[in-house]
Amino acid sequence: MRALVYDRYGPPENLRLEELPQPSAGAGEVVVRVHAASVNSWDWDALTGSLFGRIDGPLRPARKVLGVDIAGVVTSVGAGVSRFKPGDAVFGDISGDAWGGFADYAKAKAEILAPKPDGLSFIHAASLPQAGVIALQTLRRRPEL
Repeated sequence: MRALVYDRYGPPENLRLEELPQPSAGAGEVVVRVHAASVNSWDWDALTGSLFGRIDGPLRPARKVLGVDIAGVVTSVGAGVSRFKPGDAVFGDISGDAWGGFADYAKAKAEILAPKPDGLSFIHAASLPQAGVIALQTLRRRPEL
């Protein structure tokens, strides 16, 4: 599968497209064919090596593939997963799990994903988990906006 990878902190020019093995679903996990992924401040911090971005990897990146907000279609499910089946459209924030949304496929714990509403595009669904929650919190705190 194709993935956007990096191995040192710095500018976006450090990202490169590579072929990596497709992930497989372990117990309680699903593999998602990523149709859309959003770029968030967490991705930027981890890419550039800001102080916040170095929490998991003080000297070099802790993970090879960024991307935490994804939307796509389940391709396989691991043992014990009954909530989703192959073909289900899902979205979610995989930051508490493996990251890896800037790739053709990502794996995640089934419990952290949600069914994608039919009326919502994959692009819009991928923008909701982090950015959407931050926007909602802002509007609740500053309703005059």
